[in-house]
Formats: sequence, structure tokens, C-alpha cells
Amino acid sequence: MEVTVSIIAQMVNGTVEGDPATKINRPSRIEDGGQGSISFFGNPKYEAYVYTTDASALLVPKDFQPQKEVIPTLIKVGDVYAAVATLLEAFDQSGQSPAPYISPQASIADSAQLGDNITVGAFSSIGTNSQIGEQSLINDQVFIGNNVQIGKRVKLYSGVRILDGCEIGDDCIIHANTVIGSDGFGFAPQADGTFKKIPQLGNVIIESDVEIGSNCSIDRGSIGPTIIRRGVKLDNLIQVAHNVEIGENTVIAALTGIAGSTKIGKNCLVGGQVGFAGHIKVADGSRIEAQSGIISNIKQDGQDWCGSPAIGHRDYFKSYVMFRQLPNISKKLKALEDKLKQKEG
Repeated sequence: MEVTVSIIAQMVNGTVEGDPATKINRPSRIEDGGQGSISFFGNPKYEAYVYTTDASALLVPKDFQPQKEVIPTLIKVGDVYAAVATLLEAFDQSGQSPAPYISPQASIADSAQLGDNITVGAFSSIGTNSQIGEQSLINDQVFIGNNVQIGKRVKLYSGVRILDGCEIGDDCIIHANTVIGSDGFGFAPQADGTFKKIPQLGNVIIESDVEIGSNCSIDRGSIGPTIIRRGVKLDNLIQVAHNVEIGENTVIAALTGIAGSTKIGKNCLVGGQVGFAGHIKVADGSRIEAQSGIISNIKQDGQDWCGSPAIGHRDYFKSYVMFRQLPNISKKLKALEDKLKQKEG
């Protein structure tokens, strides 16, 4: 693919400073761009590269004022990262689905219902009474259990497991080796010190336009569903326990764990390695710093949280200034104690 800067500017609703006829054939990182590549500048930490990059063009904020000479042609946009998403989508060839095809090595139950223009790869299995919507892509080695409902234009990558009774909406993407509908962690302690398994009779409901990374585990509800609402985006290696509900358009980074029956609101931003205790509620629009621990309800919408146990973001960093000084404070107190002892002696 080769296009001019002027065409890219139209795609991202930007304005050009430089040569609009510059030809672009690929995206690149700003630090290793080359002739014919386009990169972007969205983080102030990378401004030095604006003046040294060999990229032919750069996406930059519309209010960017260079402090030195800039060689690449600039495309000024209102939102750099949104423009990058549009640009990469245009250059992405992997998103093109193969021609509809059902491998002779796939195992499909006679009672399964498949919509038009579906691809089912080798060694994939579709169980009894399951339904797959039109234009869906089932890659190799995918397992779909019994009574599963999958919507239109869904992509399931190799190794995905959708267990019995689960429901997936339209336009979802689930990456390799993620398991949907495994048993929740439910065990009843017995008098003799052993634990008796509690049957997990619910399912998982994933609404439309959800993307789930690789190696995630989303447990079925014990009674009733675990629910992932419309537009949720989950990174890799995330654990969602039974009867959790994640609100629409919430984004969660890798290695996060959510304990049972917790309700996370809509439009939340959750960093990596965050831990949520069970049976709590998190307000809409909450922004949670990486490695935080949420152990109680967050009641106020749109607040920032940090630390473990998490407290308000500003309060945390005020406290951090203090507790990082504790070693010096301890030394000073010890010195004062020694002086007092000398005087008393």
C-alpha cells in the first residue's frame, strides 16, 4: 500500500504542514522511521525524536509548535492516538478474513446451526445445538461446547474454548487460548477440613463489540451469569471470577484479577496487575493505577485511585512523599533518643 500524505490527512481529518505529495508506504516507530514511513508524536517524552527521525511524515497534535527545524512533513490532528488507530487500520492486512471455508477436519454436530459465509478451521469442534452467526471466523483448534450462541462477524483465534451454554454477541474478538465459561472457584468447607465443590450452574454472557486478549479466563456464574457488557476491552492474562459484571466500554490491562460477584462500572480504566476483592462495586468512570488493590466499594464516579489498599490518587502521592522519608525520619529519631539518653546519664 502506498498513499500520499494528503490522502492520509483526509483519512484522519488533519492539516498538512510540508509536502502533501510525500509518498507513504508503511507506519513506523518514531525512533526508527525511514524513507517512506509515517510515525507519530503524542507523548512529550519523545519530542527529541521529532527533530532526528528519518520518517517521511509525522502525526502530531494540532497545537504542536516545533522548537527546532523539522524535516518530516507534519499532519496536525486533534487526537494523535485516534489518528494512529485509523492509520494502522488502513495499513492492516491481517484483519482481512479468508474466503469462507469449513475444514473437513472440523467436527460439527448435526444439530449445530451455522450462518452464511463462515470459516471453521482444522480440528475445531462445535457442539450440539450451538449457533454461529454469519461471517464469523473460527480458526484452527477452537472448541465450542453445547448450546453456545455466537453472533455475527465474531473472530475466535486458535485454542479458544467456549464452554457449554455461553453467549457471545456480534463483532467480538477473542484471542488465542482464552477460556470462556470455566467453573467458578466455589468450594464449601466441611467439618473434617475438606472442601466440597459447589456446582457452577450459570453461564457467561459477552455482549457485542468486546475484545478479549489471549490466555484470559472468564468463569461461569454459580447461579446466573457472569456478564461482560458491550464494548469492553480486556488485555492478556486476566482472571474474571464467577458472577462478575464489567460495565460497557471499560478497559482493563493485563494480569488483573477480579474476584467473584464484583461489579465494575462502565467507562472505567484499569491498569495492569490490579486486584479486586469480591462482592464490591466500582463506580462508573473510575481510573485505577497499575498494581492497586481494591478491597472496598468505590462509590463516587470518575475518581482516580492508587495503592494497595487503594486510596485517592492525590492522597496516595502525598502519602508517598512522607513514607519514602521514613528511613531518614527513623535515623533522626534514633539520634534524638541517643542525645536524650546522654543528657539523662
